[in-house]
Amino acid sequence: MIGLPFVYTLAGLTFLAFAVLSLRDASNRKRWGNGAFWGLLALSMLAGDRLGDFGNGLLVLALVAIAGTGQLGRGAGGTTAVVRAERAARYGNKLFLLALVIPATALAGTFGFEHLPGLVNPKQVTLVSLALGALLALVTGLAWLRPHPAAPLQEGRRLMDSVGWAAILPQMLASLGAVFALAGVGDVVGQLMSGVIPAGSKIGAIIAFTVGMALFTMVMGNAFAAFPVMAAAIAVPLLIHQYGGDPAVVCAIGMLAGFCGTLMTPMAANFNIVPAALLELKDRNAVVWTQVGTALPLLAVNTLFIWWFAF
Repeated sequence: MIGLPFVYTLAGLTFLAFAVLSLRDASNRKRWGNGAFWGLLALSMLAGDRLGDFGNGLLVLALVAIAGTGQLGRGAGGTTAVVRAERAARYGNKLFLLALVIPATALAGTFGFEHLPGLVNPKQVTLVSLALGALLALVTGLAWLRPHPAAPLQEGRRLMDSVGWAAILPQMLASLGAVFALAGVGDVVGQLMSGVIPAGSKIGAIIAFTVGMALFTMVMGNAFAAFPVMAAAIAVPLLIHQYGGDPAVVCAIGMLAGFCGTLMTPMAANFNIVPAALLELKDRNAVVWTQVGTALPLLAVNTLFIWWFAF
């Protein structure tokens, strides 16, 4: 049965290729740091289960040491800007069809694999479908555009070098959210908020929850990391237990409120820093500034939706 091991293996092999290509890039003065960083990340995905908790902890500290001491640099791998501009002019917006292959495959797999029992782990079907979508997009691109076979890996490495250590920030912050939840941070936040929210004010509790989700997401870079804290602090004890809110509505729309915070923070590197690197924008935070005007009205709407639909 196909499950997360397949996804981890695929990602691990990809980062291993990035490590090898980094080590071979003589134009990068910090190639050894890049090679070590992506190599350690590959090791965590390929052999994390065998390393154990202590080994993985040491691996994370090594990653932090490499990034914190400025050992990551940018090489000259990948296609040149002239070649990219020529291909963009030749194919135009048709290039976006490759990007659409991934969500289309993920959607089809999520609903289609349930009719093929025993093939894919039902708890991990979306992630597996997403990985298969990436593979299908890769094969489609190679067949259509006919680049050098190593071009996808070189371009992937170029993108990772542009983003740097921030590429793994979402995983780190999601783990931090789980640690916070186990440490009882949600209970502490709940006690603090009890002194701020007016007694018996349902709308006050709703605003505290949605705004808190957005703010915690902005700090932690990941709504999934913020949710355990804010759910333990406000959603469960107040909105669900005290006021009788529908758990499905409160939790689902609460996550949407958190995603509003995602739009407004550079900590959400995969959403906001990667596009800036892909578009080669001079301002790494240009995507964030553009999205603020959308995020704030959406946050207000999500707050009203919980008020209208959860009670």
